[in-house]
Amino acid sequence: MKRIFFCSLLCALSLTTVHAQEAAKIATHASPDSSTSGLATPSVRTVPAVSPTPKLEEGSKPDEARNMDKEQKEVAVLKTSDGEMVVEFWPEVAPKTVENFKKLAREGFYDGTAFHRIIKGFMIQGGDPNTKNLSDESRYGTGGPGYSIPAEFNERPHVRGVISMARSQDPNSAGSQFFICLGTAKSLDRQYTAFGHVIKGLDVLDKIGNTAVTGSAMGERSKPTTRVALESVKIVPADSVKTGEK
Repeated sequence: MKRIFFCSLLCALSLTTVHAQEAAKIATHASPDSSTSGLATPSVRTVPAVSPTPKLEEGSKPDEARNMDKEQKEVAVLKTSDGEMVVEFWPEVAPKTVENFKKLAREGFYDGTAFHRIIKGFMIQGGDPNTKNLSDESRYGTGGPGYSIPAEFNERPHVRGVISMARSQDPNSAGSQFFICLGTAKSLDRQYTAFGHVIKGLDVLDKIGNTAVTGSAMGERSKPTTRVALESVKIVPADSVKTGEK
């Protein structure tokens, strides 16, 4: 069973703390996405990626979703047990990734999941369907949608509030797991697909980032001591959401 972590250039190094070795940042337990114990970066230990899955074929997304993207700008409202965050997408640099995230959100894929990996000052990771099962935490960080999507590495920097895809050591292994940066993580730039940023609810992001954690099965202090639920992810017209407060 492979975990998705996000692995940076030094992901082969053993993990310490996020601040201990910024260059060896997150492995995505499935790579910030794939089975997350391993975003390849923050002081996380590199872990195997999720089992190989078929690549998502271009054009496999619903025409309805594609047409909506063309007609109006949309955002994602992430309702968590600690409050709501609103994410603005960057389709100009990561179109396939944005389309995939919207597709999964519209299907209710993320509803009822949890942020299973939290590294203070570095990032929070979620999007694993296995986290819906409260009785088997051993599988957290290893789940996905059953397919992977191609990487869309770009020049957008990984700074506080940026949402990016978790993956295994295979650049094209991202599926559903994602992470949101709690601070600047330069070692992830051009190594992970950044596809949007939080435009409202940064206080909620910080609150989640300060959740108490304990040691994970991988020996990393990233396992929340209390469940941080991702209750739902809704895709809505941007003009329907008031932003700017926080």
